[in-house]
Amino acid sequence: MTSSIGNGNGGSLEGAVVAVAGAGGPAGRATLLRLAEAGAIVVGSDANPARLAEAVDAARYAHGGATVTGDTVDLLDLDATREWADKTEKEFGRIDGMVHLVGGWRGSATFAETDLADWDLLEKLLIRTVQHTSLAFQAPLLRSDRGRYLLISAAGASKPTAGNAAYSASKAAAEAWTLALADAFRKAGGEEGPRTAAAILVVKALVHDAMRAERPNAKFAGFTDVKELAEAIAGVWDQPASEVNGQRLWLTPKP
Repeated sequence: MTSSIGNGNGGSLEGAVVAVAGAGGPAGRATLLRLAEAGAIVVGSDANPARLAEAVDAARYAHGGATVTGDTVDLLDLDATREWADKTEKEFGRIDGMVHLVGGWRGSATFAETDLADWDLLEKLLIRTVQHTSLAFQAPLLRSDRGRYLLISAAGASKPTAGNAAYSASKAAAEAWTLALADAFRKAGGEEGPRTAAAILVVKALVHDAMRAERPNAKFAGFTDVKELAEAIAGVWDQPASEVNGQRLWLTPKP
């Protein structure tokens, strides 16, 4: 990795302050580990305090000396999310990244069997948390010389299937919201181009070691391992903001 971080030209994560929403899940654990390995100061949040503590402890243990902290934050509360962003910036002096890993899935066998209660849940998990984190972290990220807002999305947002109407629509809405944030970053950059970027990393689905252990004969074709996702997340800082801002970065073949 290079150390050139001026002018939004990407660069090393050494010393960068990165917030990770949904840090307690398998993807969150892998991301905390990878960011800590890269030398970042990592601030995770999760609704489940026990799961979050395990993820934070694992990252600290794997990378002795790394600064990895965790906050239990209700991301469905905009004020609480803003308080988290303000607290993080005040404590560490800046915020260079927000990685949105809050997930959830609900589906049905057929379109006709869609349960709108699934939409009610997914709208909160997959859309509302994106709205709140983007609104809370936009200003701090703009103050950074290497700010990145990263949304993890699914290929189904571009090609919905009959039984995934609520999930795909939620993901598509989250993508549109993130692209609007990217446009705000573009406008803030003026003629010089954006120094801060919002981008979408697209997977078919995620897989991790526990899933493979539970289903040893499954192929998980087209799935992205959470470690590969974490590597891709870290790699976004290597690319200039102007190249990744407003982009869908595909980690699986386009549908």
